Amino acid sequence: MSPLGASTMLLLLLLLLFGQSLSAPRSFSVDYQGDCFRKDGEKFRYISGSIHYSRIPRAYWKDRLLKMYMAGLNAIQTYIPWNFHEESPGRYNFSGDRDVGHFLQLAQDIGLLVILRPGPYICAEWDMGGLPAWLLNKQKIVLRSSDPDYIAAVDKWMGKLLPMIKPYLYQNGGPIITVQVENEYGSYFACDYNYLRHLTKLFRSHLGEEVVLFTTDGAGLNYLKCGSIQDLYATVDFGPGGNVTAAFEAQRHAEPHGPLVNSEYYAGWLDNWGTHHSVVSSAAVAKSLNEILAMGANVNLYMFIGGTNFGYWNGANEPYSSQPTSYDYDAPLTEAGDLTDKYFAIREVIKMYRKIPEGPIPPTTPKYAYGAVGMKKLQTISDALEKLSFSGPVKSMYPQTFTELNQAFGYVLYRTTLPVTCSTPTPLSSPLNGVHDRAYVSVDGVAVGILERYKAITVNVTGKAGSQVDILVENMGRINYGSGINDFKGLVSNMTLGRDTLTGWTMYSLSIDEAVSRGLLGEKERKPTAPPQPAALSLPAFYGGSFIIPNGIPDLPQDTYIKLPKWRKGQVWINGFNLGRYWPARGPQVTLFVPANILSTAAPNNVTVLELEEAPCSSGPCTVEFTNTPILNATVTSHYKQHRRLFAKDDLL
Repeated sequence: MSPLGASTMLLLLLLLLFGQSLSAPRSFSVDYQGDCFRKDGEKFRYISGSIHYSRIPRAYWKDRLLKMYMAGLNAIQTYIPWNFHEESPGRYNFSGDRDVGHFLQLAQDIGLLVILRPGPYICAEWDMGGLPAWLLNKQKIVLRSSDPDYIAAVDKWMGKLLPMIKPYLYQNGGPIITVQVENEYGSYFACDYNYLRHLTKLFRSHLGEEVVLFTTDGAGLNYLKCGSIQDLYATVDFGPGGNVTAAFEAQRHAEPHGPLVNSEYYAGWLDNWGTHHSVVSSAAVAKSLNEILAMGANVNLYMFIGGTNFGYWNGANEPYSSQPTSYDYDAPLTEAGDLTDKYFAIREVIKMYRKIPEGPIPPTTPKYAYGAVGMKKLQTISDALEKLSFSGPVKSMYPQTFTELNQAFGYVLYRTTLPVTCSTPTPLSSPLNGVHDRAYVSVDGVAVGILERYKAITVNVTGKAGSQVDILVENMGRINYGSGINDFKGLVSNMTLGRDTLTGWTMYSLSIDEAVSRGLLGEKERKPTAPPQPAALSLPAFYGGSFIIPNGIPDLPQDTYIKLPKWRKGQVWINGFNLGRYWPARGPQVTLFVPANILSTAAPNNVTVLELEEAPCSSGPCTVEFTNTPILNATVTSHYKQHRRLFAKDDLL
């Protein structure tokens, strides 16, 4: 054979071998004999971080994912909140900030694998743990169980979601290496193994037999007893500072062989209104992370970036205490994606176990202080009622819940009259603690008090028979963990005046977000009146203002934070985008994150505030302020104390 022929044959042989390697199927599996994962046949360990696309504007997904990749992570973990995509039955939304497919593709393009947690229940300090509120249309429904009504809804949702997810599985060329079934089920009272078996079969039917399905539970045998089941790989979660070996021994009880996995290693912790801002030291996080990695275990840092509960998406814990708008979580990347000392401390630990990507880390995004913006009073809720209640009044003998009124979030106005003259202060009460969650009470247009779930169930009122009683009820977020997730909102039981039950209610569902985005809340014409006197409370009312992004400054608009000095509690919209709740009077959060993508350089930026208790406008400067510095750890003014330990969920059962 000539030298040319020999080289040609060699080239053909190499091409054949190379072609075979290209066509080799991708695989990801559990190796029980080797106590590890196998990726394409090779031993594999993931070091992952949690990021929730639903808490970060799409415009910033790439920035946050790149920062995670440059920290040395080789995977991310994310939840899919069912209620974020199906707010009403059969109406699905996977566009814009809800485009989970785009998020998964971005992760893969950057070089990150994905651990997917599609629920149906996710917890996540998210409203109702991700379950849609319309499930409560069946009042007796047992959520997270074999209840036929619940199963039917889950089957339909997963029948929509899982086929969309299947192309992104690692075996199919995508980034998803493992998929969680349910979430921390061992912490739930139902302990329904048939439910878990049904979900396992459902996931397999849509995703196939090859995908690694897993469960996550607290690192204790009492959790794993009801949370783990055959055919789902059991993993655990625990935070820094504890006994790492003992925590993994709990997993070994359920899984004698296979990889060690901490699916939620807590790099920070959650906040509640009226409690101190949670802080977990970088040193503690780094120390326990090193111990976990030294054991060869897989780990996911929860959260690596927390983000923001925009709009009404925050959850709540029991006894009822809702989470604030910020989900900063004291994470390695702040709510706004800023690099922290904790980020670099974690990066140094990861460096000891795998090669860190070379190149510059994307910098912290710049912030700009746009300054003070003057605000004018527009209209009270009562003034604007016709513009806010698109569906019109609903009349009934007794008050109806948000669910009965077909409203998921926000506010409902309940109206009735005093049946008798109350010449002396008479208790208006919710004796069965039926105000879910906070109510602003007025009589004949005068604010008289606030009712609050578990904290204030009575206010005293005076007035003549026939006086109009308005009770504006705010849904502060549904319970997301424990037995109380079937959390009905509104007036969920009768109100009494003295000993008598109030009847003859008219209810107005308020579509405030739509009214704000459509610009329906103009300033009301007012006749000149005497200067108002400072009061403890005023009627819930809207305030408006605008500001222009300065010219001549490069790279504007930039991210900012809005601060509401001397405002007490309410909701904020910028250019129709619902930033979330503010409550500086209770703390610890004072500023709200304003991402640059909602700001405009082409037109004035409109700021709308719904102040529920008392705006500063009657007694001094009526302004909001845009600053470049967040305040998430202000003094807490609530006397309501929660006895909770960091990283402990057992007190929420």
